[in-house]
Amino acid sequence: MTTPLAVPLSSQLAVNVLDASSLLTAFGVLGVGVVMFAETGLLIGFFLPGDSLLFTAGLLCTGGRGPGHGAHLTLGPLLVAAAVGAVAGAQCGYLLGRRAGGALLARSRSARLAEGAKRAEEFLARYGHAKAIVLARFVPVVRTVLNPLAGALGVPVRTFTLWQVAGGLVWSLGLTLAGYALGSSIPNVDRYLLPLVGVIVVVSLVPVALEVLRSRRAADAN
Repeated sequence: MTTPLAVPLSSQLAVNVLDASSLLTAFGVLGVGVVMFAETGLLIGFFLPGDSLLFTAGLLCTGGRGPGHGAHLTLGPLLVAAAVGAVAGAQCGYLLGRRAGGALLARSRSARLAEGAKRAEEFLARYGHAKAIVLARFVPVVRTVLNPLAGALGVPVRTFTLWQVAGGLVWSLGLTLAGYALGSSIPNVDRYLLPLVGVIVVVSLVPVALEVLRSRRAADAN
């Protein structure tokens, strides 16, 4: 005989942490806050789908539902969870880097994290503290690595806090509201959810591709 807890438990165990719709169905608004915190504050969260999660969550606030899923969210609590998770996560990452120095990154064996750290250092050197901290929010992996790196490199607390809050709010609220606006303007937009999420993922990778191309051109020039 099946108990009432059997279905929810199996659903949670089957959650795919790389799939935005799956995360939203399993954990709702709370999951958005946790993912934002983990991706921006903990190095282990570098693989999480931050951009697509925010956009999809905003879209689902309009009544859209992912294919095969029943997720539906409310915009107000979602915006709060996204903003708090993004801001608190970045500040936590900075404090960890400030206390542990470069040891956190040095111990990692992930080639992707190492590449992210290299790009984060280039961001800081090329754009300066303020602009780099804001721009990093929009680059996957870099937004994970730059926060502890800024702490390790001794970026002033006041400078980091001011600009990470500004960047975090623009990134988290901007993508969420973009999804909400699109869902509100296009009838039955949930039918196109998977292609839309695919576009968001591709767009989020454009800054990475541009930085790689720039680095290669610079290396060839030397």
